[in-house]
Amino acid sequence: MISFRRISDVCCQWPSRPIGLIELIGGSYISIKPEVTYKRLISGFLQRNFAVHSWGYIPNFDHQLQANYAWKQFRQSRKVLEKRFGLKAKSIKLGHSLGCKLHLLAPDGGRNCDGLVAISFNNFKADKSIPLLRKMSQKLNFQAEFSPSPSETLNLIREHYEQLNNLLIKFKNDNLDQNDLLLRALKKRPSDKSKIMLLDGNHLSPLSLGIREKFLKSDFQSTLKYKKIDLIVDKVTHWEI
Repeated sequence: MISFRRISDVCCQWPSRPIGLIELIGGSYISIKPEVTYKRLISGFLQRNFAVHSWGYIPNFDHQLQANYAWKQFRQSRKVLEKRFGLKAKSIKLGHSLGCKLHLLAPDGGRNCDGLVAISFNNFKADKSIPLLRKMSQKLNFQAEFSPSPSETLNLIREHYEQLNNLLIKFKNDNLDQNDLLLRALKKRPSDKSKIMLLDGNHLSPLSLGIREKFLKSDFQSTLKYKKIDLIVDKVTHWEI
């Protein structure tokens, strides 16, 4: 039986006997309700007796501030989990797209977890991430950028991110993935153990099917998508840290 509760902006889903914890931050604009958009992925972890804490948010330009909020709320939620079940759970941070960046910017430098799984890491500039921003900035003569910027983010990872165990997952048909850049930054740190894995799929492969897709796609296509999600779950839960 799965128990459900919300702590601040964190949706907490717990199996009756959790053996570990997944802290999930999803992608930009699809993580207002991650328990819905990542439902299949979360269900896979729950079936393998991992508790799942997923942080819901609306993205803004200050990624460092949002990373701090997420880290504080995850810490609060983890304390409740440990108090309820009397265990100090093995924990894996899992990010998708922008969610990877927010985990990497956490103020603990990744120390308070056993490892990070970065799916389709995305670190583009603001005018590439937000389609209308470039036109607006040119028309109104202003410039806007995320904080920290893409180059600043990679520098912070090289200089301040301390977690050595990082599993980077990229998909064969994903033009938005920047995990190769992330891996190069991670490998510049001493004793790094990061590795990258290539799977079939695209940038949206971790997401559950929406209602519109369910009507338009065949059962065969739905089954293929679910198999890709289940494969992600298998890779994460069998990751030897």
